[in-house]
Amino acid sequence: MTSVDINLYLVGFMGTGKSTVGRLVARQLGFKFLDSDHEIERAQGRPVGKIFAEDGETKFRALEREFAEHGHPALQCVVACGGGLVVPPGMLELLRSRGVVMCLHAPIDTIIRRTMHTTHRPLLQVENPEQRLRELYAQREEIYRRTGTIVLTDSRPLREIAAHVLRVYRLETAHLKK
Repeated sequence: MTSVDINLYLVGFMGTGKSTVGRLVARQLGFKFLDSDHEIERAQGRPVGKIFAEDGETKFRALEREFAEHGHPALQCVVACGGGLVVPPGMLELLRSRGVVMCLHAPIDTIIRRTMHTTHRPLLQVENPEQRLRELYAQREEIYRRTGTIVLTDSRPLREIAAHVLRVYRLETAHLKK
């Protein structure tokens, strides 16, 4: 195993571009791309919204932990993590033990614009989705700041964001060689 085989985990709030950027970075690294929500849906045979509705958020968070611990290869993956995956205690440390963690970030107004008309986000299936977004953003912001490297995705071309992520990934994995 070389350090350049280490997984890359993209974390951050919903609507920051984790899946879009992750696909591009995985392609450039020659790694497999995984989206934690999609992998959980595949394993459970039902969409995240249905898991939330039938089993609750606590069960979904347990499924996220299971995915992080055992649900994906230990090497050569770029993983776009669901927005709440790093929120429970110990999850950020778990991801760090398995690879490089980077947070994609955008201002709340950008996130609102990007997510307000989506129907697949169970945490936004409430009477006032914008208020819910603002509350979640405020609750999670400190956790995201603790991830280490934060890459801004607002008003930047996709290729520039991916190039930034690749540079940071290569720098971080180069330190692991020493």
